[in-house]
Amino acid sequence: MKRQLIRYKMKPERADENERLIQAVFQELRDKSPDGVRYMTLRSGDGTFIHLVETQTDAHSDSITGLATFKAFQSGFGDRCSEPPQRDEMAVIGSYRMLDA
Repeated sequence: MKRQLIRYKMKPERADENERLIQAVFQELRDKSPDGVRYMTLRSGDGTFIHLVETQTDAHSDSITGLATFKAFQSGFGDRCSEPPQRDEMAVIGSYRMLDA
């Protein structure tokens, strides 16, 4: 099991656009319903986005990155950012009803 946290900040005028692109990724995930992946995105009021990604194996990572909507999200990403992404592998220490579906 691999868990990653990706955090970055958008330019204020581009944050809503970024959110719409992310919502499209989630819609495609719901439509395709791939196994072996869990994904959540949070947005703060200052335009910071946090993505939590859990994949069963490295092969499951393609379940998200291989989506057409994810590729659209990636296109122009650097132009939308005011702070570049930071990526960390994470270990769950505890969770109370947080990620259960």
